[in-house]
Amino acid sequence: MDEFILGIETSCDDTSAAVLEGTIIRSNVTATQDVHRDFGGVVPELASRAHQQNIIPVIDTALKKAKIQKNQLAAVAFTQGPGLLGSLLVGASFSKSFALALGIPLIEVDHMQAHILAHFIEEPQKKIPNPSFPFLCLTVSGGHTQLVLVRDYFDMEVIGQTIDDAAGETFDKAAKILGLAYPGGPIIDELAQNGDPERFLFARPNVPKLDYSFSGLKTSILYFIRDELKKDPDFIKKNRSDLCASIQATIVDILMGKLRNAVQQISDPRYVMREGQMPDPRSRIPDPGSRIVNVAIAGGVSANSALRNALMEAKEKEDWNIFIPPFEYTTDNAAMIAVAGHFKFLKRDFARQSTVPYARSKR
Repeated sequence: MDEFILGIETSCDDTSAAVLEGTIIRSNVTATQDVHRDFGGVVPELASRAHQQNIIPVIDTALKKAKIQKNQLAAVAFTQGPGLLGSLLVGASFSKSFALALGIPLIEVDHMQAHILAHFIEEPQKKIPNPSFPFLCLTVSGGHTQLVLVRDYFDMEVIGQTIDDAAGETFDKAAKILGLAYPGGPIIDELAQNGDPERFLFARPNVPKLDYSFSGLKTSILYFIRDELKKDPDFIKKNRSDLCASIQATIVDILMGKLRNAVQQISDPRYVMREGQMPDPRSRIPDPGSRIVNVAIAGGVSANSALRNALMEAKEKEDWNIFIPPFEYTTDNAAMIAVAGHFKFLKRDFARQSTVPYARSKR
């Protein structure tokens, strides 16, 4: 029998706990925080207070659903960062105390790595395809947008990322401009189903290499809506579905454009990716085995239907093997923390009680 790992996730505004037996999920419980809806975004102080209220009931429920006792746990894995520091401190403090009381190992997990490793979560009596190494992963969430070359479970290299705002944040800010509720991404996705994605054109960033930028797009949307409302105060109401479809199509097109470039560059037989280096044609070395055919997505925005459809289209046109996680493992959840903890447990990669969370990514 494989070990039982308890995963705890408190990086933002969701308190989540999960129990995995090896890589097989036994429970995954999440408590959301509706208090932020009134503010149009996450309020860090309110988030950390809600985590303090939710963490014990959520963990208790996860253990009961998994049908195990706490003394059966082999280790406790928790989100070390990146995220909201106050929220991370709640999860880290509880995890350290819980592990110390039970006399079991403590495992620190990087939130962004966990999103990628969510592809390796297994469900009883259900086969979920997972990518083989190496693969390229587009990780998109409310706070991050990254292109990651994944060579092994913990051998990951960020080869492109946003230089300002994230794709998920752009969805939420656009929704706020349109007067939609928070979180706005799922609402835009739903309204876009009945809209024309080519009705309105917005600014596209011109960023070198494989990096992203979304600040200019947000400004373009803001100024366009402002100018149109001067002409017609009911402009948003009359065109809401087309606006949502056009905004969504623009974001997805930007994401897919860089993804295609990344696959092409890494798959060039003259190119070898080196740790900490971006593609440089002057330093390319023959390596016929470097072709990338496995492409995955991860993070909350990977639940977006337009992005998923674009990837399936690319599967046919580009001859990619596409890996899309189930919806329940796309947003922040403890199952991904637990599965990352499982692979660290196998390596005996444990944390000390002196470990501290970090708000920004170390990479």
